Amino acid sequence: MKSAQYLVAVLACGVLLAGCHKKQDDVVNAGPAEQVGRRIDQATDKAGRDLTRAAEQANQQIQDAAKETSDKINKATGEASHELNQAAETAGKKIERAGEKIQEKARENK
Repeated sequence: MKSAQYLVAVLACGVLLAGCHKKQDDVVNAGPAEQVGRRIDQATDKAGRDLTRAAEQANQQIQDAAKETSDKINKATGEASHELNQAAETAGKKIERAGEKIQEKARENK
């Protein structure tokens, strides 16, 4: 929506400025409508370049944010994996101790 408003404002300025500028050599024989048309073309071209530049910047920001998010997810996943490995190791040791106690009880009951 802002792009459309920007384009309308640029076009309006182009029309208003058309009568204020000195005539260029290549437009000396051009009529007022042709001069205004050329000014509109110039304004439209500039607006298009500006919009393209803004879109490229927005795209870059999106890519940067996606990379940052991906990096954070990878870090969190790595940390979670490490913690799970530690928990599994701790659980394994506890199970091993429990098994040893069961074997000791079994030897005592013989």
